[in-house]
Amino acid sequence: MKRLSPKVDPDTQIRRFSPTRRQPPFRMEGFTIIELLMAIAIVAIVAAIAVPSYQKIIDKSDNARASVDISSIAPLLDRFYYENLRYPISLAEINADDMRDPWGNPYQYLGISGGGFGVQMRLRKDNRLVPINSDYDLYSMGKDGSSSVPLTAPNSLDDIVRANNGRYIGTAEDY
Repeated sequence: MKRLSPKVDPDTQIRRFSPTRRQPPFRMEGFTIIELLMAIAIVAIVAAIAVPSYQKIIDKSDNARASVDISSIAPLLDRFYYENLRYPISLAEINADDMRDPWGNPYQYLGISGGGFGVQMRLRKDNRLVPINSDYDLYSMGKDGSSSVPLTAPNSLDDIVRANNGRYIGTAEDY
């Protein structure tokens, strides 16, 4: 059975989509100020969450790079010791004085063996003020570029240190 559609008289049919019909002048296309403010607020919230997370990742990466650099300098110092029966006076003797940490500062080195009172006063020390190495100190001053003898000092917490004669390489805060 076929369904018949009702016939519409063309004279009574209403034209809904006429090409000559215009929109009222008060109806403009675009975004309202509230929509723009909402979009800006959402972007600001996402940025406030993302930027600190990104910074933490960058800091971890820089710390890891400094640890790897210290791990690569240490064998050079040990090799120098086995060849000369002494540690070098500076990193220049092993051609490592031009190495910079991720923050652009030179790595710090202090040969301990055979050093006098002046060397003993500059040794890196843990929270009980016990020297952290007995052979040599090798460290980066960290992101802030400053350091103090005790690892517990506020400006030393971000330092990347070699401790326990090479058994630990990492941040002073975690030592």
